[in-house]
Amino acid sequence: MNENSISAERKQYLKKQKHKKYLILFTQIAILICFLAIWEILANCGIIDSFIMSQPSRILNTFFNLTSNDLLMHIWVTTYETIIGFLIGTFLGTLIGIILWWSDFIAKVSEPFLVVLNSLPKVALGPVIIIWVGAGTPAIIVMAIAISLVVTILENLNGFMKTDTEIIKMARTFKATKFQILTKVIIPANLSTFINSLKVNIGLSLVGVISGEFLVSKAGLGYLIVYGGQVFKLDLVMTSVLILGIVAGLMYASVLLLEKIILRTKKFR
Repeated sequence: MNENSISAERKQYLKKQKHKKYLILFTQIAILICFLAIWEILANCGIIDSFIMSQPSRILNTFFNLTSNDLLMHIWVTTYETIIGFLIGTFLGTLIGIILWWSDFIAKVSEPFLVVLNSLPKVALGPVIIIWVGAGTPAIIVMAIAISLVVTILENLNGFMKTDTEIIKMARTFKATKFQILTKVIIPANLSTFINSLKVNIGLSLVGVISGEFLVSKAGLGYLIVYGGQVFKLDLVMTSVLILGIVAGLMYASVLLLEKIILRTKKFR
């Protein structure tokens, strides 16, 4: 098979993949439009209670009203708190994971405590956290860290422990120190594990922030949801939830972009 025929087949394959990608996107958009249309029709026909379930047109009106009433400020507060909690939780989780990998004794001692902390509902610690660090942004950020930290530790530690033992043994035969094994073998081999922990951590950090804003906040999307529920403005609740979903999607997309950058950098090394 000559080079031209291979090139033509490759182009055909890429064309099919591109077509499939557009088809998936079109289907997703079509499903969303159909869902919103059915929701609006059922509400207008009185089949569902628009006061309880709201409807797209009312949500759209509420959104436009919010845009002139500090909506960007509320989005920024939630985003800022999530990013801070995400960065601190990721850093501490990775660092503690490295420490536990470094010391088998500490890892075995910590294991039951990590399991218990991971299964413990972090929202139950909300009042305690508020007393410890005070009401406001610090408590919300600590809540985000509390929810994401243990998962990050376990995710990274599990990846470190499952690194190919043969490669580690080979490094030791060449008199590599433990620090060299960590930096030259463990961390490069667990790049995908680290990226996966980022994907999980960004969602958990956002969950922690919203949980914190439910308990104590004067701004943010969680505050809008709680306020809307308290005054029975369910349009505000549904609008805030949809905006929260968009924010979550954009944050996850930013992590995917970071993944592409890291993998591209690794590829050209």
